[in-house]
Amino acid sequence: MVNVITVTTPGARNIHVMIEFLLIVLTDMPKDFIHHDKSFDLLARVGALIREVSTLVHDLEKKSRNEESTNETCRATVDSLEEKMELLKEDFGHVYLKPPDSYQCCFPMNDGPLFMRLLLIHLNDLLESNAYSIALIKGDIRLVKEALEFIRSFFVNVEQGLYKDLWARVLDVAYKAKDVIDSIIVRDNGLLHLIFSLPITIKKINLIKEDVSQLLEKIPKSKTLIVVNSPKSPAERKSLKTVDQKYDEKKLLEKLFNQVKGSDLKFSEDIDVADMLRKQLFGKRYLIVLDDVWDTTTWDDLTRPFPDLEKGSRIILTTRQKELAFHGKVNTDPLNLRLPSPEECWELIVKRAFGEQSCPDELLDVGKEIAQNCKGLPLVADLIAGVIAGLEKKKAVWLEVRNNLNSIIFGSEVDVMKVIELSYDHLPHHMKPCFLYHASFPKDTAVHRVMLKMYLRAEGLVEQTGMKSLEEVMEIYLDNLISSSLVIAFNEIGDNRTCQLHDLVHYFCLIKAREEKLFGRISSSDPSSSSDLMASIVTINYDKEHFEPNNFILFS
Repeated sequence: MVNVITVTTPGARNIHVMIEFLLIVLTDMPKDFIHHDKSFDLLARVGALIREVSTLVHDLEKKSRNEESTNETCRATVDSLEEKMELLKEDFGHVYLKPPDSYQCCFPMNDGPLFMRLLLIHLNDLLESNAYSIALIKGDIRLVKEALEFIRSFFVNVEQGLYKDLWARVLDVAYKAKDVIDSIIVRDNGLLHLIFSLPITIKKINLIKEDVSQLLEKIPKSKTLIVVNSPKSPAERKSLKTVDQKYDEKKLLEKLFNQVKGSDLKFSEDIDVADMLRKQLFGKRYLIVLDDVWDTTTWDDLTRPFPDLEKGSRIILTTRQKELAFHGKVNTDPLNLRLPSPEECWELIVKRAFGEQSCPDELLDVGKEIAQNCKGLPLVADLIAGVIAGLEKKKAVWLEVRNNLNSIIFGSEVDVMKVIELSYDHLPHHMKPCFLYHASFPKDTAVHRVMLKMYLRAEGLVEQTGMKSLEEVMEIYLDNLISSSLVIAFNEIGDNRTCQLHDLVHYFCLIKAREEKLFGRISSSDPSSSSDLMASIVTINYDKEHFEPNNFILFS
């Protein structure tokens, strides 16, 4: 019968809204409310409203068959029924004064910008849907989406750390908004969420929006706000200085000066440490290693005090960023470090585990198997060598190490996963979903860039920016991920370009994607991989030998 209500029917949306409201009342009313003293009167009014809506739809159906005009009849009746529905909704709130239980947020707080981006995509998908279950709150969804987009645009242009408390409020209300909207749509305590939670949540969002508007009036539009944090104490070494991702330039220059001079001086704020360092190095030969530099500004700040590279002086820069490597280039091109071979990993293990002694013959085979499983990562080889060095030099013991490599590697979170997480944290927030999405493909799989871009486009994980097309933006994202050393590129020239993750990076992405509920993974070889998490995307992949584009399925 509802099929007679088309987009041309006057008040069509309002009729669908009323029908959806009545369905929620009938199907999702709390059990303890049914026995409430004043509920009988409200239920009687619900019954009367149902009869009136049914009569309206019946009349529309009859006039539609007779090709009669419905405009005059429909408008007046719809307005009257809509007024009754709003009064009924208000009275439900007065009678049943208990809001729903506080929600348990199932979304992680550790990557708020990623969640906000995915939430806005989710809200936009709901607005584009024609499902009857969404009609009732479509206007509210639009209000939430527009307000959160405005708030998000503010935090894109300022350092979140400067407004930490406000950002925490934004995330809290955003999590609540998603929980409430989804609960109403699937009718999980929907009536109470509709009456209590949704209006309260929208009010909180609007209050935050007002706060953001006031802040925008105080911030000069020509400036970008940044917060510089003090670094953690890096290891003191004579020829090497590790540059923290968040660094204090003056303190780092002080440490460089003390290392060069062999002193332990303290400097007041008015002393120009950069000038003192320049004078100390002038006319001398020096070798300075700046390890793990993250951005061009840091490099420029730290190298400004150094005199011209005369008399054979050198500055060595190590970085995970390809762009920075070329920016810091003076006399030589950047050296792209290759992954060590299994033989080189074995040499590293032997040196760490046995020192100047040689490895016993009975341990050679199992030792080389262990080196093979390091997959070319010196950090992993060094970690395993450290474990082996403290164990008995017996084959049975080493076989146990070989059989438990994963638990050894992944159990050392500080040594391995934190290294990857540092690179991940440094990624722009809009690139993180694209990076994590690589792990939706099976491990050890080289994925064609064309197919990867097709999936990224389908999942809405890339936003068009400025004058660039979506295709151009995706190419930039992938190139940046490769430049950051997180993604390995093969066949970089031509039409057969592919991307792949190192095993450890793939494992990290699976963990992070599970935390962020970016996708859930179900594997034919690992039934335990299925999850009850509310993932944005579900992937079903087969064993690697069966992997083809046609049997790799993603559900949004």
